[in-house]
Amino acid sequence: MGDSIINSLQSALSIWNEKLSELFSMLTTTPEEFRGGAIWSIILKVFDSMSAVGLALVTLCWFAGVIKTVGTFTELKRPEVAVKVIVRLILAQYVVTNALKLMKQFISLACGIVANIMTTSGFFAEDGLVLPEEIISAAQNVGVISGLGAWIVALICMLVITVLSFIILLTVYGRFFKIYIYTALAPIPLSGFAGEPTSGMGRSFVRSYLAVLMEGAVILLACVIYSAFAASPPVIDPDASAQTMIFTYMGQLIFQMLILVATIRGADRIAREVTGL
Repeated sequence: MGDSIINSLQSALSIWNEKLSELFSMLTTTPEEFRGGAIWSIILKVFDSMSAVGLALVTLCWFAGVIKTVGTFTELKRPEVAVKVIVRLILAQYVVTNALKLMKQFISLACGIVANIMTTSGFFAEDGLVLPEEIISAAQNVGVISGLGAWIVALICMLVITVLSFIILLTVYGRFFKIYIYTALAPIPLSGFAGEPTSGMGRSFVRSYLAVLMEGAVILLACVIYSAFAASPPVIDPDASAQTMIFTYMGQLIFQMLILVATIRGADRIAREVTGL
């Protein structure tokens, strides 16, 4: 029975380590490289079609802005007013035309922040969870009846860990989906910079895009903090029974994982609050 408990717990930790390693790999992968770049190629095609729409909207937003901000067309004869509206039009056209370069710069910045966090923290996905020796010893010494209960709980623990690991991966996949959608549709909201009344649309888009990119840094930091917690020795009473030691360890393990999952699920909100975006 002891071997069954140990095997179940080790299988659960192996599943967790595997998914955490996959998460680590995804966080260090750019949208251009993700899944071999096939998705990015599709996004570029959509982006090209949206660029034409964005350039058309630049003219409309600019014209609407001129009408709303300039009282009469007589004011346009004033050099400072004319230069202001013309410069706004030129800048808006430049932003929309070079929107892809702008998005890539933002992505590069976010990837640089993630790489810096990994370098300074010394975090490596290969350093996964390992079943403590005291838990292995306790499992080997557990009785038949109590061992059966511990084995059932270990199986439940493995199921819970599997579900939590998939929830984390789904969250990271969702981040990539948002990056792709934001990038593909970027020319449309960026066209709002052409007019003063619609400029808020462009600013809101840029803030949201940066917040989505910064989710990667928040998720990585959550993993770093979790790894520090998990690497510390479990708080277990050495005088407790073998069954109590096993249950205590599994309870602490699940509790820490739940905190990590909750933090990752709220990464978008945390990214907005931390960056002020």
